[in-house]
Amino acid sequence: MANQIRLEVVTPTGAIVNEDVDIVNAPGYGGDFGVLANHAPFLSTIKIGTLTYEKDKKRENLMISGGFCEVSNNQITFLVESAERGAQIDVERAMKAKERAERRLAQGKQSDENLNVVRAEAALQRAIARIKTAKM
Repeated sequence: MANQIRLEVVTPTGAIVNEDVDIVNAPGYGGDFGVLANHAPFLSTIKIGTLTYEKDKKRENLMISGGFCEVSNNQITFLVESAERGAQIDVERAMKAKERAERRLAQGKQSDENLNVVRAEAALQRAIARIKTAKM
């Protein structure tokens, strides 16, 4: 535990991860970042993407969507809208969601419906992140 940091990933439905890990890599809006034990305190906004962490040379992947991250007192906490383990993602379902979002985007740009375009873009980002995370 001497060279580990406590990782917590929390969604509105509860904690997804709560364990000591060796390293965490996450998708921040300012760019991807990595955190090791005893990192300096900081706050970051989190975008849709893949959070990876390693423990005892075993790598885990989570698809996370939007939220915040805090590093403090050798702990990193993610408060995110959703999180899914890469091994549990249904790739076929994610591919269908990607196709639906692409169709909605094409239709929305033709009809100039801003709200639907924004929602379709977010759905497309989530689907792409799910596919990427599942294939890691």
